[in-house]
Amino acid sequence: MTTTTLPTPGVQLLEVSPEYAGQRIDNFLLARLKGVPKTLIYRILRKGEVRVNKGRIKPEYKLQAGDIVRVPPVRVPERDEPVPLAQGLLQRLEASIVFEDKALIVINKPAGIAVHGGSGLTFGVIEAFRQLRPDCKELELVHRLDRDTSGLLMIAKKRSMLRHLHTALRGDGVDKRYMALVRGNWASSIKQVRASLGKSNLRSGERMVEVDEEEGKESVTVFKVLRRFGDFATLIEAKPITGRTHQIRVHTLHAGHCIAGDTKYGDEGFSKEIRDLGGKRLFLHAYMLTVPLPDGGELKLQAPVDEMWAKTVERLSAPI
Repeated sequence: MTTTTLPTPGVQLLEVSPEYAGQRIDNFLLARLKGVPKTLIYRILRKGEVRVNKGRIKPEYKLQAGDIVRVPPVRVPERDEPVPLAQGLLQRLEASIVFEDKALIVINKPAGIAVHGGSGLTFGVIEAFRQLRPDCKELELVHRLDRDTSGLLMIAKKRSMLRHLHTALRGDGVDKRYMALVRGNWASSIKQVRASLGKSNLRSGERMVEVDEEEGKESVTVFKVLRRFGDFATLIEAKPITGRTHQIRVHTLHAGHCIAGDTKYGDEGFSKEIRDLGGKRLFLHAYMLTVPLPDGGELKLQAPVDEMWAKTVERLSAPI
């Protein structure tokens, strides 16, 4: 970068250096304008106040080396004054680390913790790790998990690792597997769901994802049965081939088997029965991850489910 964030409001002109080529403009701004609400960043993008090479761009615009980004005046908190987070949360996240080296952190994210601040939240996993690792100036989320989904989440400590993993994610180099507890008896014949997904807004303003074969984006998930609980529920493995928002949750619903504890796409009656067994969470967990490393090696990780999940499944399998 050829300029730094100003402590006082004012127009900034940021030149994009080669290592940031290919990054989306919204993610570029989120990383540079630490502490600025996500809603404000998307507002200035939507209103055309952010310009690239003097022209308006969309939030999904991918930067090129040498681009000049004009950022309008926004009030940025001092870098050395982050919102202090509860020590208990920081300790919990520190304890959730399953792998760390000089370029990468992988955690077993607890359910109920957002990966980043925004939408009324002042912090998430990435803000917490910027306090836990203050010497790592390039910490960025490699990918995302829904707030209520638990499991393996990658955080890059170096820009080079972020680029490497984004390239791997765009191809087929990363293998991510999830476990989900779904309603009913999942048929063994359902090995794959291929259904295009699109986003829509309800009258309440809530964003939903729906199957939309005409205008949606192609989406594929591969499924495998792990364990059956009669006709009541099935524990399945889901391997998303594409990476759409809420993909597994909507694809299981499309197959006729919603996920337990899913307040958005689930069945309240089924979720209540699971809650009565002690399962007060969304039963979706990213449990296995295989990623290629820059040196040609491979990282294979597994993350156990939490105690609530384990005890609920134990009660499900107990004789009545």
